[in-house]
Amino acid sequence: MGSVAGDAVRLAYPPVRRDESVVDTYHGAQIPDPYRWLEDPDSEETKEFVAAQAELAESDDLEAEAEVLLDPNTLSKDGTVALSTYSISEDGKYIAYGLSESGSDWITIRVMGIADRQDMPDKLSWVKFSSISWTHDGKGFFYGRYPAPGVELDAGTETNINLNHQIYYHILGSDQSEDILCWKDPENPKHSLGASVTEDGKYIILGTYDGCDPVNKLYYCEISSLPHGLEGFRETKEMLPFVKLIDNFDAQYQVVANDGDEFTFLTNKNAPKNKLVRVNIKKPEAWTDVLPEHERDVLESADAVNGNQLVVCYMSDVKHTLQIRDLITGNLLHQLPLEIGSVSEISCRREDKEVFIGFTSFLSPGIIYRCNLASTIPEMKTFREISVPGFDRTSFEVKQIFVPSKDGTKIPMFIMSKKDIELDGSHPTLLYGYGGFNISITPSFSVSRLVLCKNMGSVVCIANIRGGGEYGEEWHKAGALAKKQNCFDDFIACAEQLISSGYTSNKKICIEGGSNGGLLIAACINQVRVNPHFMTKLHELFKFILWSCLDYRLWLFR
Repeated sequence: MGSVAGDAVRLAYPPVRRDESVVDTYHGAQIPDPYRWLEDPDSEETKEFVAAQAELAESDDLEAEAEVLLDPNTLSKDGTVALSTYSISEDGKYIAYGLSESGSDWITIRVMGIADRQDMPDKLSWVKFSSISWTHDGKGFFYGRYPAPGVELDAGTETNINLNHQIYYHILGSDQSEDILCWKDPENPKHSLGASVTEDGKYIILGTYDGCDPVNKLYYCEISSLPHGLEGFRETKEMLPFVKLIDNFDAQYQVVANDGDEFTFLTNKNAPKNKLVRVNIKKPEAWTDVLPEHERDVLESADAVNGNQLVVCYMSDVKHTLQIRDLITGNLLHQLPLEIGSVSEISCRREDKEVFIGFTSFLSPGIIYRCNLASTIPEMKTFREISVPGFDRTSFEVKQIFVPSKDGTKIPMFIMSKKDIELDGSHPTLLYGYGGFNISITPSFSVSRLVLCKNMGSVVCIANIRGGGEYGEEWHKAGALAKKQNCFDDFIACAEQLISSGYTSNKKICIEGGSNGGLLIAACINQVRVNPHFMTKLHELFKFILWSCLDYRLWLFR
């Protein structure tokens, strides 16, 4: 086991003024709106508050005070330009960053020198669904883009489907028209592509994706084997000589680490809850398991660190757990201490002895742990922690229960409320669900939900119904397509359980779902209305409804 130490730097949320004088009357009820002044984006007070919330910073020392590197709030006068992605060169001299305007998925990539904070002339357009991956020599980076339209348009105003995603290599200081086309697949115009450089800088990994399913092709190109380097392809106009390691969509493959030609992958090949495998990519006939699929828990990620160690993140009953394992054997070395919650990010490099772990939960706004693996027993220190004024986590409690659905399947449900509430059926209750696209709804901090609990005595519940990814691909498929009815049965069973357990009553329960969850809510409403069994047991169950449903047509049932 590891240990957790304190002495964190607390990141205080910017103070915000309450204007108690703003009160509206609706249907005879007085509704205060103390933060309405924030609705005026042009006021100086609003501008100061927004500026205090977000900026990209750098520091030469983790203990020193950080300096602003890039402030998204200064990118436009009207606040409609956002920082969408960024990547820093291996030598730390440059940052390539993507800007999005007015909420568009299209981004424009710019490059800035870190030392002088000056933008370079590089400007890359028609970029969408792309990462930025630098080569280790710092000469340029790979990115994905679509062909420019034949007529002049502003990105985001076009109405045609995006086709023919392509991978380019941009050489620093050059015009985009000179970028090297590394790969395209005109025979499959709807496929999307992604390219990344391995941590040792030796290989370019190319992934090809088809829709939202957890499957991909995987090709590789050895940079050092290119006789004239990447620059040589400027003259030949040829694409890079990628080798096809995986050339079908039978499973998902993610690179974890490599030692020369020996690669470790995270995959769901014959393992719906994922596993780690190893193969020599020059001799791909023999694949061996490094960490077999867990019987129940989902292997979410694995990151190489401290030479030959792995930080492994599992999801166990919708809660994340962290382990340190041996990269070569897969053997368990240490279990890291975590409360009930979600790991939002793991940041580390194989050459480093430290790992930074982002964490949140229903009662934790945000913590960054700093874990030192150099010692015999890993020590986790709280490096940064967000503080919310007036919030006392000891006043609340979170429980997890397992509800039998119509077919007997146990459905996890989180229940958040004030401590020691009386189960007399009197509490207004909000039940949220999603259940789709293999997406897991894990614990997260929400001010609005805590306000309901604190100020209205409400109970807030999250039902982890089938269709999500909480227990892997099998859980997803059990709530998709012809089995979509399972999602609705699971959600209704959770509502019934809340009533029968005394948390609420059929007149005080509210259901919520957005996007794919909007479909869930609409279906439950209709089934309760037409099914006599539900009508008898859940009369007026869904009297109060919060939902939004986008038109996803057939693929909404995924």
